Amino acid sequence: MASRRLSRLLSRSLSASQSSGAASLLHSLGRNSGAWRNINRFSTAAAVEDLITPQVSIRYTQHLINGQFVDAASGKTFPTYDPRTGEVIANVAEGDVEDINRAVSAARKAFDEGPWPKMTAYERSRILLRFADLVQKHSDELAALETWDNGKPYEQAAKSELPMLVRLFHYYAGWADKIHGLTVPADGDYHVQTLHEPIGVAGQIIPWNFPLLMFAWKVGPALACGNTIVLKTAEQTPLTALFVANLFHEAGLPEGVLNVVSGYGPTAGAALASHMDVDKLAFTGSTDTGKIVLELAARSNLKPVTLELGGKSPFIVCEDADVDKAVELAHFALFFNQGQCCCAGSRTFVHERVYDEFLEKSKKRALRRVVGDPFKKGVEQGPQIDVEQFEKVLRYIRSGIESNATLECGGQRLGSKGFFVQPTVFSNVQDDMLIAKDEIFGPVQSILKFKDIDEVIRRANATRYGLAAGVFTKNVSTANTLMRALRAGTVWINCFDVFDAAIPFGGYKMSGIGREKGIYSLHNYLQVKAVVSPLKNPAWL
Repeated sequence: MASRRLSRLLSRSLSASQSSGAASLLHSLGRNSGAWRNINRFSTAAAVEDLITPQVSIRYTQHLINGQFVDAASGKTFPTYDPRTGEVIANVAEGDVEDINRAVSAARKAFDEGPWPKMTAYERSRILLRFADLVQKHSDELAALETWDNGKPYEQAAKSELPMLVRLFHYYAGWADKIHGLTVPADGDYHVQTLHEPIGVAGQIIPWNFPLLMFAWKVGPALACGNTIVLKTAEQTPLTALFVANLFHEAGLPEGVLNVVSGYGPTAGAALASHMDVDKLAFTGSTDTGKIVLELAARSNLKPVTLELGGKSPFIVCEDADVDKAVELAHFALFFNQGQCCCAGSRTFVHERVYDEFLEKSKKRALRRVVGDPFKKGVEQGPQIDVEQFEKVLRYIRSGIESNATLECGGQRLGSKGFFVQPTVFSNVQDDMLIAKDEIFGPVQSILKFKDIDEVIRRANATRYGLAAGVFTKNVSTANTLMRALRAGTVWINCFDVFDAAIPFGGYKMSGIGREKGIYSLHNYLQVKAVVSPLKNPAWL
């Protein structure tokens, strides 16, 4: 499974980085050697020297509307940047209200008049499977494009995320011909059945941290249910969605079924959220933006909305924990994907009996983290996505210092260009500090101390978020107590970031509405219709 591939990739990366010896974060006190000689490790020298030139061409920069790549109605473009350098990769069509109108019109016509909803479910399934095969064929190119536009390690994109993408579409292809209603017994002489119908035109807005995977989470269930789509990419990472959308047409998807518009949230995003002819909306992003999206949907045609929003997930290390294993897992839970993960274990609660040992080992692990050009083999951490996110992370680090948390390591920019941040660890963090309350979305680990289970449950739940949580313990009873008490949509026990196609994902409280992945995601894209007819002289009821 893709989640197992991710674990294997992590294990290889951790093992390699540990075997090469530690390097100093602040003053180059150690030396790199062997296979790691060309990888920068927390020295303040440039992290982006000798950058690898991506071996991939930029093929698609226009909107995909009604099966054709077209310029923006205004003729405008906007730049997408290489986060390793801050330099422009390409200029992409900038969508606005008119582009959204054209895309929605195409999706509406494809749904009302086109062949897609009238195809057998088996035929739809075969198109999804052909698409998955094409993704696999182009996986190296897609992984390179994802790394270039996003900054995530190439090994992560190629060995984990692309296989996950393929698996997700195999999963939804399998569901396409298994969606059906029920026959319902009623009190009286009636035949009652339910029909599960596609909801219509789905508007979808995806984020920049996992562009391809979020494409799959949104597009897979919507197409399996027979809907048509208008998808807006994140302005930071438009390139891979356009590429894979073209592969869908190679796979035989009819024109107008999947339309992709690139642009900014306040223009293209707002136009899609408030469009009167969009039947359903799905959004992944920040909680504050999610509120705006929900309001726009309500003020227009009251379209149903699925929201997957922010998080401030607790990672709880109990007193019986194997500290070495807990340190590795907590490190992964926070620093994976440069810390740009909505469910990151960003509040590391550690029992007071093992706190000091855990802290010292966590600091050493952070100092060993390999940061540099994400195209280089063995690099664990690339740059943050853009200058805005880079500066936000540094502001939160300053806030932690000013709040009298103890900066154990990191806390600075790495290199002189690009958006690299040193892996940062804070100790003596208190619950009322901003670094313990706000979603930082960066490589900043906050380690907090607790005394007993009742205390940590109360503190872990004292947040506006409820997306995920992690528990590390050998005690089954402790695990059972915590899994039921934590108000979060996912609780990982002695693991973290396990994302299988069948496992639902979504949050409590202000972390969102609804669930993605698994059977639950199909509910977002279906209408349930009850059909009742009288029975005359029935043989049975």
